[in-house]
Amino acid sequence: MKLQRHNAIRKLITRSSVSSQDDLRRRLAREGFDVTQATLSRDLYELRLVKGRDGYSISKDNGFNEELPTIQELFESFGLSVHRALNQMVVRTTLGSAQPVAAAIDRENWAEVLGTIAGDDTILLICPDARRATLLGQRLDRMLQS
Repeated sequence: MKLQRHNAIRKLITRSSVSSQDDLRRRLAREGFDVTQATLSRDLYELRLVKGRDGYSISKDNGFNEELPTIQELFESFGLSVHRALNQMVVRTTLGSAQPVAAAIDRENWAEVLGTIAGDDTILLICPDARRATLLGQRLDRMLQS
């Protein structure tokens, strides 16, 4: 099912402009693919789609056998700021970049992160406690400073 969904996404974005994840989700539903925002976010990341002024497109260097970008690369490219609030972290990204960055954080399986919630340019990271939120904040700050 995932392969068929990925093929449908590629087909949809090459046929016409797709300006948002919600737009893509509705179009996929019309094609028979009922997906959640989290699944769609992972799909966009895995397909290495880029979002520009004209909507989503396939990256020119989209080699399907290549490794995905690292969290370090994504955070350096799209991360703007990190703020701690008790046992939570709020990460600001460039517009349209929160979901792929959050998906990369999820794939890291860091002990400091219980889960992520991503909007369009903001990620909420939930940590088990304030101490681990501080450690995570330090790690993300180092990435941001690189």
